[in-house]
Amino acid sequence: MNRTIVNQPDAGLYIHVPFCASRCIYCGFYSTTQLPLRQAYADALCREMTLLPYQPRLATIYLGGGTPSQLSHDQLAQLFDHIYNKVYEVSPDAEVTMECNPDDIRPGMFSGLPVNRVSMGAQTFSDERLRFLHRRHSAKEVDQAVDCLRRDGIGNISIDLMFGFPDETLDDWRSDIQHALALQPEHISAYGLMYEEGTPLYGLLKAGKVKEVDEELSLRMYDELIDRLTAAGYEHYEISNFARKDGNQRSPWRSRHNSSYWHDTPYIGLGAGAHSYYRRTRHWNPNDIRRYIDSINNGKLPYEEELIDDDTHYDDIVTTALRTSDGIDLSSLTAPYRQYLMTCAKDYLRRGLLIAADGHLKLSRQGINISNTIMSDLMHV
Repeated sequence: MNRTIVNQPDAGLYIHVPFCASRCIYCGFYSTTQLPLRQAYADALCREMTLLPYQPRLATIYLGGGTPSQLSHDQLAQLFDHIYNKVYEVSPDAEVTMECNPDDIRPGMFSGLPVNRVSMGAQTFSDERLRFLHRRHSAKEVDQAVDCLRRDGIGNISIDLMFGFPDETLDDWRSDIQHALALQPEHISAYGLMYEEGTPLYGLLKAGKVKEVDEELSLRMYDELIDRLTAAGYEHYEISNFARKDGNQRSPWRSRHNSSYWHDTPYIGLGAGAHSYYRRTRHWNPNDIRRYIDSINNGKLPYEEELIDDDTHYDDIVTTALRTSDGIDLSSLTAPYRQYLMTCAKDYLRRGLLIAADGHLKLSRQGINISNTIMSDLMHV
């Protein structure tokens, strides 16, 4: 196979590890205790790296999309050895993130590994709501995990929160925010509870066993999130993401990897269900783990590929960059698309829902609440 060396110093690597230690009612991932399957998956990930005809220089590495901490230390070491020593050139200051369940955190678990950032799905500090999600960990274990990570020298911790649970009150949500702030994480992500079709949670909703939080309360919870985190010194740099500023105007703790998704940076996705993006093409692997492993073991890349035309590329920029506080860099668009964008934006600019400044177009605080509508109206369909 002819190998293409991609000269892209900002490229990212995403490794999807769709294993879960319990059956989460929200994400729909299923547990797997089959240790041979995990080793077979790690082997397939390494082989996919060598099969892919793209070898960019990596600025970020992200293990997630499930629970990478379900892999053994030896398996993680195997992946990183392949990345650093056999396939890619990795930037010396690369951001290397690993998603973890709080109850998987243990002393020394990153010993000998290049992981320098940990993202934990705390979700809530209510044990009752954690049981509702079928999560294994308790609220206390989140506190213990953060303390353990700090003792092990992990200086970049991100915590995921969720709001809009059935019967959750605004005071309940305030308590979760306050608990998260007390842990002083460098980064906080927060999302409204979504009822994704095909998940157990969606089944409960359709069966009438749970009820969605009303839209007005959900908006109040989101406003409370922004107000409290910005008052505590966090930068609201993307619709759902906040990074501690530490006295800086622009936080040094923004997720560099996730920012690549929002700012049109190419990235490689490895593993079952993983997506890759190269600006003019994107491809994705099958979700089925065994099908993925079998294909890779037979020396075949199992992905489907899509060519990205100019209109699709423009629409991608609208729906990603506009999520950020930086907004859309107008200089990144050709003149026809720039003119089209600003024409479509006129009414929103007049109403104060969009802001044009310093060569960028971005959402105002009020515009965030109807961001999906604004993005839809700005797209080239």
